[in-house]
Amino acid sequence: MSKLAKERRHQRVRKFISGSAGRPRLAVFRSNQHIYAQIIDDKSGKTLISQSDLKLAKKGLKTEIAYEVGKRLAAKAAAQGIKVVVFDRGGFLYHGRVAKLAEGAREGGLQF
Repeated sequence: MSKLAKERRHQRVRKFISGSAGRPRLAVFRSNQHIYAQIIDDKSGKTLISQSDLKLAKKGLKTEIAYEVGKRLAAKAAAQGIKVVVFDRGGFLYHGRVAKLAEGAREGGLQF
């Protein structure tokens, strides 16, 4: 995947996706080593919740770790009363770790 193609996909997605206080945006970023997720209110420009695999002590496959990050993010969101979000895959294909993070977030109680 070229960087330019990823940036084009991300801009194409962000034209239509925006988070608000009632329905914030769940943004995903993945690097070669780690995966990060944030719940963002774009209207006020604030990150409400963030979660990554940096603080997880769990070892295993990257997809298993991404699933756990999604579940923990959903638990934090439930504690703040957030139930519905808009999913922003950040230009990444909905496959592998990004899909597993979304699956974990759904199982944790988030709706998108």
